[in-house]
Amino acid sequence: MVRISRQTKGRKGKGVTVITGVPLDGDELRDLARLLKKRCGSGGTVRDGTIEIQGDQRDALVPELQLRGWTVKKAGG
Repeated sequence: MVRISRQTKGRKGKGVTVITGVPLDGDELRDLARLLKKRCGSGGTVRDGTIEIQGDQRDALVPELQLRGWTVKKAGG
């Protein structure tokens, strides 16, 4: 299950969208992150097997990940 959450902790109040549980690794994960960043029009990174996209992009990312056949759940408040 892929989980999408929003975090601000340790980022000086700036929010990022964190995607965890993606069943990819290495170059495939970086390629997916690149595509998602382009889709949202914002920056981001891959860190410790999770994808971080700048800003609150949850609503734009859920359908994009569901098209790939994964079960996606919004996590957190």
